[in-house]
Amino acid sequence: MRPYLKYIIPTLIPLLVLLMPLSAFPFEGMTIIQQRVIAIFLLAALCWVFEPIPIYATSVVIIVLELLLVSNKSIIFFRLDEGQPQFGELLKYNDIMATFASPIIMLFLGGFFLAMAATKYRLDVNLARVLLKPFGQNPKYVMLGLMLITATFSMFMSNTATTAMMLSILTPVIAVFGPKDPGRIAFALCIPVAANIGGIGTPIGTPPNAIALKYLVGDNLITFGEWMAFGVPFVIVMMALAWFLIGFMYQAEQTTIDLNIKSKFLKTPKAMIVYVTFAGTILLWLMGSAHGMNSYTVALIPVAVFSLTGIVNKEDLKKISWDVLWLVSGGIALGLALDKTGLAKLMVDSIPFDQFSPYVVLAGAALLCLLMANFMSHTATANLLMPIMAALGSSMASLTPLGGEVTLILVVTFAASLGMSLPISTPPNALAHATGNVQSSQMARVGVVLGVSGVLLSFVMVWALHTVGHIG
Repeated sequence: MRPYLKYIIPTLIPLLVLLMPLSAFPFEGMTIIQQRVIAIFLLAALCWVFEPIPIYATSVVIIVLELLLVSNKSIIFFRLDEGQPQFGELLKYNDIMATFASPIIMLFLGGFFLAMAATKYRLDVNLARVLLKPFGQNPKYVMLGLMLITATFSMFMSNTATTAMMLSILTPVIAVFGPKDPGRIAFALCIPVAANIGGIGTPIGTPPNAIALKYLVGDNLITFGEWMAFGVPFVIVMMALAWFLIGFMYQAEQTTIDLNIKSKFLKTPKAMIVYVTFAGTILLWLMGSAHGMNSYTVALIPVAVFSLTGIVNKEDLKKISWDVLWLVSGGIALGLALDKTGLAKLMVDSIPFDQFSPYVVLAGAALLCLLMANFMSHTATANLLMPIMAALGSSMASLTPLGGEVTLILVVTFAASLGMSLPISTPPNALAHATGNVQSSQMARVGVVLGVSGVLLSFVMVWALHTVGHIG
């Protein structure tokens, strides 16, 4: 594609949508406000695909455009037809702005504080050192240990940060393998695969999970512990499959391997506070609402403790992944507009989904999400699809026996995290590819098999849990 087209296409198409008469749209009863939301949605989708601007900047643009075009405090010029039947209902400006401080954002902020403190006081490296000891020196089992530790860290830390840390630990180890030893590929590839899969295990493991939680409310509410009750078994099964697949395709010729990590647990007062707070926060999350607090409230405890004690200072705050928080908040704002204006429901109602088998709908939605997630940001994919899937799940009666809205949302959420076939699919993949030890074709072979297998497994597990009454 010519460079200038990535700027022209995302700009021109939304403008054309704004200029079209309402009669040109295939949706009966469509309003002017809904037309503007379609334009914003297309702008977001095209910007997230072509990336003419950073993806977090797209989220900021979404929020600002919603305030300017579809809020009750927008420019007066855009509210001249207010009150007419075809105009539609404006969004409250404070609801749009509240997406910056959504409970989901607070949940992620707490996760960032935990990850930052763990890295700063070397809790992550020391845990890796201790947990790897039982796996001996057989490359096959050392790789299993690395994958399990990476997946565990990814449940509570950024997948990218976890991958960077584990690859740095592995650098001298990979050098032990011969230049043509498939073990180099296996060890370099197992880390991003484990990080991508591990993030599925908890609500804070990866942004798509947090976006899904936004739609799992009321009767469909899933707590932190309940998420882990099906997320962790899913991760374990997928990890076993990934370990077997990578070991089968790229079996190491080296017979023994020595993983020597030189580090000791710090015993300073601040380090002790980090250890206790980390363990206490996870314990409170796992206890669900037994103590009266939800996961969002618990997430702010480490923020307060680490700020009060100086464990996380103002210099550390600059290192937080604010771009991720902006990206998630933009997705929440987009979902708010699609929901509150009735556009998502209108779009879903206009297609006779009830005429299709619920299995076809589930498979189609999951595979579409998986395909998109391989070529664009997982978070952007979830941001675009989740509000539509929520509306589809609640309106499709034939999905009810399979778990309805909950099943659809969870299967699509898992699919978003399983898009890992290319170096561009996820930052962990890009980091592994940058080592020079794994090629795109090698990554694709493993990624495609795991992606399709994971989608099938997610459907089976979520349906089974719904059947026994644990979710949905």
